[in-house]
Amino acid sequence: MKKAIFIERKARYADFQGKHHTFSGFMRKTAAQLSQAHPHEPIWVTIRGLFRSYATTDVASRISILLRVEHLLEKKSAAFSPALAQYTDSADKPEMGSQSGSAVEKSNISQINSAQKPANNKGSFKNIVSIKENASGNHTLAGAGKKQALPAHLDGSGLSQIDVQYVKGVGPRYKTMLSAIGINTVEDLLRHYPRRHIDFSDKVKISSLRPEQEVTIIGVIKSVSAFQSPKSKISILTVVITDGTGSIAITRFIGGKSNKFLLDRYKDQYPKGCQVMASGIVERDKHYNRYTLKNCELELLGFIDDEENRYLSQEEKESLRTLNTGRLVPVYPLTEGVSLRHLRLIIHNALEKYGQRIEDILPLAVKEKYSLIEEKMALKKIHFPEAMEEFIEARHRLVFDELFALQLTLAKRRHAFEQEEKALSLDTSKNDLVERLRQSLPFQLTAAQERVFKEIARDLASNKPMHRLVQGDVGSGKTVVALLSALIAIDNGFQVAMMAPTEILAEQHYNQCQRFIEPLGLKSTMLLGKHGAKERREARQLVSSGDAHLIVGTHALLEDDVEFKKLGLIIIDEQHRFGVKQRARLKAKSLSPELLTMTATPIPRTLALTIHGDLDLSEIDELPPGRKPILTKLMAAGEKKQLFSFIKEQVQADRQIYIVFPLIEESETLSARAATVEYEKLKEKVFPDLRIGLMHGKLRPQKKEEVMNDFRAHKYDILVSTTVIEVGVDVPNACVMVIENADRFGLAQLHQLRGRVGRGADQSYCFLVTDSRTQSTRDRLVVLTQTNDGFVVAEKDLAIRGPGEFLGFRQSGLPDLVLTDLTQDTAILTDARHAAIEIIKEDPKLTKYPALQKLLEKNASTIKTEILHSG
Repeated sequence: MKKAIFIERKARYADFQGKHHTFSGFMRKTAAQLSQAHPHEPIWVTIRGLFRSYATTDVASRISILLRVEHLLEKKSAAFSPALAQYTDSADKPEMGSQSGSAVEKSNISQINSAQKPANNKGSFKNIVSIKENASGNHTLAGAGKKQALPAHLDGSGLSQIDVQYVKGVGPRYKTMLSAIGINTVEDLLRHYPRRHIDFSDKVKISSLRPEQEVTIIGVIKSVSAFQSPKSKISILTVVITDGTGSIAITRFIGGKSNKFLLDRYKDQYPKGCQVMASGIVERDKHYNRYTLKNCELELLGFIDDEENRYLSQEEKESLRTLNTGRLVPVYPLTEGVSLRHLRLIIHNALEKYGQRIEDILPLAVKEKYSLIEEKMALKKIHFPEAMEEFIEARHRLVFDELFALQLTLAKRRHAFEQEEKALSLDTSKNDLVERLRQSLPFQLTAAQERVFKEIARDLASNKPMHRLVQGDVGSGKTVVALLSALIAIDNGFQVAMMAPTEILAEQHYNQCQRFIEPLGLKSTMLLGKHGAKERREARQLVSSGDAHLIVGTHALLEDDVEFKKLGLIIIDEQHRFGVKQRARLKAKSLSPELLTMTATPIPRTLALTIHGDLDLSEIDELPPGRKPILTKLMAAGEKKQLFSFIKEQVQADRQIYIVFPLIEESETLSARAATVEYEKLKEKVFPDLRIGLMHGKLRPQKKEEVMNDFRAHKYDILVSTTVIEVGVDVPNACVMVIENADRFGLAQLHQLRGRVGRGADQSYCFLVTDSRTQSTRDRLVVLTQTNDGFVVAEKDLAIRGPGEFLGFRQSGLPDLVLTDLTQDTAILTDARHAAIEIIKEDPKLTKYPALQKLLEKNASTIKTEILHSG
């Protein structure tokens, strides 16, 4: 049984499969046989019970079970045969250079079986594993953790070609476990950066703690206890930690009724002897007269004497000790079976053996200009810095590398646009239509609108193709700027196509544009998927003949049968909803049309420069004068009575209301049905005397249009809807927005929904209703109550959710941005961008920089390219 436990540890507590049984099955069966042979010894019944749940429990619990079983077996060790004692001694305490033989002798095994006299020995592990000696005389398991020599064909190869199993301390089994966290090569191993460092050189001693002190301590679990409170359905778990100078208690309160089995499970999560790090506020427990940690965060760091390190040489053990004590010690993301201590060791081994192969691709001039350390030094210091200043310096270099690789790709793409694509070079002096439109507008353009229009006009007049992204907050006046730009192209004899992602938004653009350009003698038409054959045929005729100057539509514009006579400018609204292939397909309908993209979802500048670095950015960062800020309030579900009273007051004042329910996608049945149910409740029970409409993604296009037209015509007082109204809905009389389950939305989406109100002269309101009581959720939603600025909201949203989830591709993310924090690394991004642009200007084909050319070729084969292209 001790031998089986020894093998299970080497197998990383995997409940490994033997010749006839799994480990836990063998232990249960053997204990059952021994309990029959020795009915007066309760130890075997206890052991059998401990292994009953072993196969379904977690690793921490398995570790605890093995420790307890070993303790029980130790009491019976005197009854075991000398052969087993000899095996135990050699297994537990191997001596360096021992010549003890290659395996436990079969005769010894038979002595063990004879001494114990089990009823059936089919569960024996004697044929499963043997103990072998390596070159240094140390005992290792056959096939586990053997150091493999690097094959000759890999000499001189880059780190990305060398398999991680050729690192000292990594065998085939450990390689499999590392692959679970994306580590397959030496390059992957060295780029597996620590998520933080613990300063073991300046530990706070428990004996020096004082009440109300906020501390982080490192110690070992001394004891764990748990009990069910007799007065309430709460389990109380107490973990006592010691560091040799004293001890401190940490208490966990677990809701729900427990039993002995559950209490043991809770306790097993904190195995005795495990090293832990605890952070919290010191306070004195008056009942037990001892210190405890309040609001404690507890992290298990692993066992100090890991089983996997027991056969290291003295030199290796000393190296491991220096990596784990008395310094800044890295903490890494882990997977089951991989311990922190061993991962530190193999990363250290990889740096020692393969450090000289680390290739520094940055030109010397760039490193000198931006004061960057060598790549090899950066990788060493990011893992094992001597001081925090070294870590900061290493991180700066590696973040620069990540951003530089992206910016170089974007700079090369931008250069290719300018050199390879033809441009129309429109004559902006022909501005008759522009001036006539300006005179007809009932308002003055803001300074931001004027600035952005001048930037667009300058691009249109240039002999280089325009690739500009216009960002503007909700209601900032992007459509007017786009229309003025369109008139420049129309004045030069070209057609303009405006593409929107939804039919509602396309219809809104069409109605606004038609109202402005018809008095100028121009004709517009609209192409939508819902149109019948006759309408589509008439619209296509206007487009192909050139009679239609402005064509507004959705994806219907991409159809093969839509042919333009002379397309000169393409305007894409909410561009992030279209892929690169869709935009390219529309551009292919003419020889060299100019491209203007717009978005009402502000993207923080750092992120915009990262994913849209090949585009020119314009920001309409000013709202038209006279707009009143929308008053936003966070409400609990229990405050709805006051909210409903306020809604009635607003309806009596002849104003309209939106009530929005969460929806993940327009066609999702469940959320649409939820909105329908709430609509019936509101109509029959809450507001029986008011006119209420319903809008959701399952309605037919004609029905959606009918509902929205009725709401605009004030035939409804309240519109119950899903997020189908997120963009493109403009009803000036709607002054109240109620968003139910607001915690299910991102800040940017909530801001977009809020933007559906505040479009008239009356004061507007937005109410965020949530059942969530978590502080993090409420802190996030409070942001909207503090500002109406979409760019500020976007920055906060980026900081909370990260770039991948913010942009909507959480699973793939930005592949190479591992260390970069786009909310904090603005200065590094600017430097990397300038460096990339300078290199491409100097050497567009990168003939002087073959390593950089190789980097671009590697990036071109990754998912990142599609993400960058599609925005």
